Amino acid sequence: MNTKQLVEQIKNKDRTALAKAITLVESRKEEHRKLAHQLMGDIYPLTGKAQRIAISGTPGVGKSTFLEYFGMHLLAQGKKIAVLAVDPSSQKTGGSILGDKTRMAQLSAHENAFVRPSPNGETLGGVAAKTREAMLLCDAFGFDIIFVETVGVGQSELSVSHLVDMFILLMQPGSGDDLQGIKRGILEVSDLVLVHKADGDQKKIAAIAEHDFRKSLEILQSKSNWRAPVQTCSSLERIGFEKIQMTIDDFFSQYDLSSRENQLALWMEDLMLDFFKKKIKRIDWEPA
Repeated sequence: MNTKQLVEQIKNKDRTALAKAITLVESRKEEHRKLAHQLMGDIYPLTGKAQRIAISGTPGVGKSTFLEYFGMHLLAQGKKIAVLAVDPSSQKTGGSILGDKTRMAQLSAHENAFVRPSPNGETLGGVAAKTREAMLLCDAFGFDIIFVETVGVGQSELSVSHLVDMFILLMQPGSGDDLQGIKRGILEVSDLVLVHKADGDQKKIAAIAEHDFRKSLEILQSKSNWRAPVQTCSSLERIGFEKIQMTIDDFFSQYDLSSRENQLALWMEDLMLDFFKKKIKRIDWEPA
């Protein structure tokens, strides 16, 4: 595989080349890893323009549905978007359904959108092992916004916040029990909390949840420069999308780009840890 050719094809907006490049960086074969390192070195100078946003939330909150309809809303505004959907892998077989793309049928078919599901494998933090590299490839391709849809809220979900610029947390109306089950760290790093499915009979419950979350965040983010807004929305009724887009625009108008230096440092740390883990596994340890 010619990585120089792949880079040129990506610069020329070849979607097939983008898919091949992500497959290459996700490969575990040693010869592919060397090519992937070369590819990322060539592609990195082309990155840095896209907004990188994580979408997290409890299972069943409707992350894929939200991305489908909010994504179509952004496309109507002339935006080009990519969605990197992380799917949970079986702990027994290692297999993954990768069904997120089927839940975003309209978005997947749009010429200005790109949806890529990937298994999380043994990686914690709600992301796949090469989500960062896939995100940079989409950035180099020229997408305006890159969404990372995480596996779901858990105590290790925080690591995705180190990959992206903005962290959006979706919650359901009447989710007080869910709130107790979430580590407070998730709310502390959230840049926007959305009470999803605020439609029909759940509108009143959603308004109560919005109030409760706002009170919680006033305590948890009391020392933060950016206070995460809490908003209600409905993908079913397409309600709240304009306000969400305004909040995202407001966030990035204040965003400190030097934060991406921390993202790069953490990436280097992960690469080093991955390197040493592989070295240790290859050592033929003698029994004590």
